[in-house]
Amino acid sequence: MTDSSQFRIRRATTDDRESLKALWRTMLLPTDELEKRLTEFQVAETADGQLLGAIGIQIARQHARLHSESYLDFAHADEARQLFWNRIQTLASNHGVFRVWTQESSPFWTRLGFRSANAAKLAELPAEWQPAKGEWFMLQLKDEQAITNALDKDFAAFMSMERRNTERTYEQARMLKTIITVIGFTIGILCFGVAAYLLIHRNPFLPAH
Repeated sequence: MTDSSQFRIRRATTDDRESLKALWRTMLLPTDELEKRLTEFQVAETADGQLLGAIGIQIARQHARLHSESYLDFAHADEARQLFWNRIQTLASNHGVFRVWTQESSPFWTRLGFRSANAAKLAELPAEWQPAKGEWFMLQLKDEQAITNALDKDFAAFMSMERRNTERTYEQARMLKTIITVIGFTIGILCFGVAAYLLIHRNPFLPAH
């Protein structure tokens, strides 16, 4: 039995083209179409580099789609699926994915929480995937509404803080203007007094007090 700890998951490269095409043909998948989307695939391989399986991961905005799952040996499919799922979660987190969709019906996916999508859920399915025939399953990774509400709350708190900072800045500016005005007025009076003093004491024709 192959030890799943020896499996390795990585992104497919052009070096995998022929192996993947052979695998897709055994699964009766549309080989020519999938070949054009080779970089969507993650592959599982054994320690000695033998291809074990592959799954396509397509991302559209806040949605991810798992498709064209295929395995050389289905005895190890669930072990590979778990490793694929670990990678999928990382990709979903990096791309801000809220929902994962699939038409793969293996019990492994339902155990993870994928549920058949009803009409209300299917309304959220990206338009580019809607032409696909068959039943859709969906797993909600994040509560989009809760995140939106939290962002709105954070934005409101930020705007309130900005208003307070702005009011504080205006108040400081008004105070500074008042101080400058008082200083300017005081300097003006002093200058006037000095000028008057000098004028009185330097003009011999003005009467002395």
